[in-house]
Amino acid sequence: MNVAVISLGSNIDAQRNIDKALSLLKQYFEVNTVSSLIKTEPIGITDQPEFLNGALKISTSMQRDELNKLLKQIEDEMGRDREAPKFGPRIIDLDIVVWNTEIVDNDYYDRSFLRDAVDEVLSAS
Repeated sequence: MNVAVISLGSNIDAQRNIDKALSLLKQYFEVNTVSSLIKTEPIGITDQPEFLNGALKISTSMQRDELNKLLKQIEDEMGRDREAPKFGPRIIDLDIVVWNTEIVDNDYYDRSFLRDAVDEVLSAS
């Protein structure tokens, strides 16, 4: 069984979309732990609503590439606009940050709110 920590973030109807994403993820995986959700200022394009960010730890029999594909499918199902600017508003953003014991997303090192959320779910187990 593989263990992954996934970041989740939204700044478009954020609480509703985070809740919906969690509900969808629970249909596919055993969700072990969900971090506190933290409001953060936008990065890059600052003239937009603040983000709600967190992380969750899951167990899965999927391989990393399969999981990543499913996360993108869930984003698409929820209406994520793939043509929007990289740092623009997001209905939902789901990314693998930790795969088993390896940090696989360098944002972990650059964004303290992400590091705090990831560390929270890792220390809870």
